Formats: sequence, structure tokens, C-alpha cells
Amino acid sequence: MNLNNSIKKNLSWIEECQRISSGIRRRVLEHTITHGGYLSQACSSAEIFSLLYCQIMRLGRSEGPSIPLPFLGSPSKTNPKPASGMIYNGRLDPNLDRFFLSPTHYALTLYATLIETGRLEESSLDQFNVDGSTLEMIGAEHSPGHETNGGSFGQTISQAAGVAWARRAKGDTGKVWVFLSDGECQEGQTWEAIMSMAFHKINNIKIVVDVNGQQVDGRTADVMNLEPLFDKFSSFGACTKQVDGHNLLELRKALETSHDDSPLVVLAQTLPYQGMDILKERYPHLHYVRFKDDLERDSYKKQLTRMRL
Repeated sequence: MNLNNSIKKNLSWIEECQRISSGIRRRVLEHTITHGGYLSQACSSAEIFSLLYCQIMRLGRSEGPSIPLPFLGSPSKTNPKPASGMIYNGRLDPNLDRFFLSPTHYALTLYATLIETGRLEESSLDQFNVDGSTLEMIGAEHSPGHETNGGSFGQTISQAAGVAWARRAKGDTGKVWVFLSDGECQEGQTWEAIMSMAFHKINNIKIVVDVNGQQVDGRTADVMNLEPLFDKFSSFGACTKQVDGHNLLELRKALETSHDDSPLVVLAQTLPYQGMDILKERYPHLHYVRFKDDLERDSYKKQLTRMRL
């Protein structure tokens, strides 16, 4: 392949991921204008989700209904086959990857990703956070795209580590992917999981951390400083990479890093107002967006109009 053809090939997948990223932000903003919501998380993570779903993860076609069925209850004797959100990533297959979303308040971003990649109908978002719906604001194991209920922060990475260990023992070739938020690195269980995976040489798991530097109480550095995060993950035994989380080429290269005998951790440095400068006015209190009056809401409607052009 000559250089020009190679550049064109790169541009095609990059442009596709950029299209999906823009769609994710636009859909989450649209919903936030009407209902309020977790908007900054979509701004920081859109490239991560688009790259994972469009280029990186090996997933099967969705096995879930394009418009999700109502929530029919937790597993029980009368409900032996409860709804499972993981089927939107394809049915279980030893050769396919599995995805775990740890900070489940990113659920709307994940639903938007599923829509942009053809795994959910656009109209399904009408069910978001509605009583009886599986499209919960804080996603659970029955929510589209979710495999587990994240519970308290830091628990999902341990669940994913157990799945990766079992898959390795069974000889599965599929990988396990975990999306982690930087605030979860304030949890001790996160570090126990990394240390355990490194000790047991669990190398079929890849963890991408959205390092957007903000959480519910403001800047992460002010709540409990995490730095030097790269050195900490490395010292706990992970193969660690740190990249610009909005640079698709850098991010893809990092996610495809070979990591023999250790888990891979990619620290994606992101901005919680990427693609939406209007959010800078609220920084660093961006965790959940509510509007104080109609005038402020109208300013976000104008932002949405610009994004649709």
C-alpha cells in the first residue's frame, strides 16, 4: 500500500469515529436540554466510546431488540430469564470481546453510542430514566450495553478481572474491556484489582481510564489528588500508557499495545468540555447539568443548533 492510500484509509476510519463522537455529544446535549443530565462525561469520553465500538472491540451483532423491552424484574423463580444488557454487544462467544462499563452514570453516553453504531433505535431514548424502562440513568445489568451492575465505584473492575481470569482458563481468545473513570482511582478496590491482575499475569484485559479531572465535588485534584497516576498504575504492575484521549490515532495505538503477562491500562487525558466550550462557564462543577433558568437553557439550545449544522 502506498503512502497516499494509507493516509486515505486512516482518514476513513478517523472520520467515521469523529462522526460518531459528534453524534454522541449531540444526542446527550439534546437530552440534557430537556431533562438535565450527565453532559460533561459525554464530552470527555466520546472519542473513547466511538473508537472502542467502531474500530477496536470485536463484538457480535446486537441480539437485543432495537427498542428495548420494559424491565421485567430481577432474576427469580418466576423470572428465570431476566433481561440482559450485554446482548447489545452480541451473544456470548469465546472468540468475541466483552465490555464492562464501570462508572454507570455514563449510561446515557453508552446508549448514544449504541444508537450511533446501529445497535439501538434513536427513539429508544424516549424511554431514558422512565419508570419501568431498562434505559436507566444509572445503568444496571439489564440496561443496554451493560454487563453488570457497577454497584459502588471500584467494583466493576474486580468483576471484569474475574471474567478475564475465567476466560483465560477456558482458552477463550476474546478480550475483556473495562471503561473506568479517574475518580474511581480514589477507591482502594481499584488498586487491589490491578495488583491481583498483575500478580496472576492476567493479560487478556484492557482498561481505558477517562482522566477528565473532575467529579461530583469539583476538580479531582482538589477532592483527592490522584497524581502521579501513570506511576501508580505502573508500580502496581500494569502495562501503562498515557495519551491524549481526543486524539484518535494516539488512542488507537495505545489500546493496541502488546502487553505480555500484565493487564493494559490506557490513561486517556480528556477535557470535560471537549467540543462544547459553553461548559467552561460552569467549570469545575460539571458533574450533572441543571439549568438555573430558561435563559441558560436557551444558550444550550443555541449550542445544539450549532452542532447540528
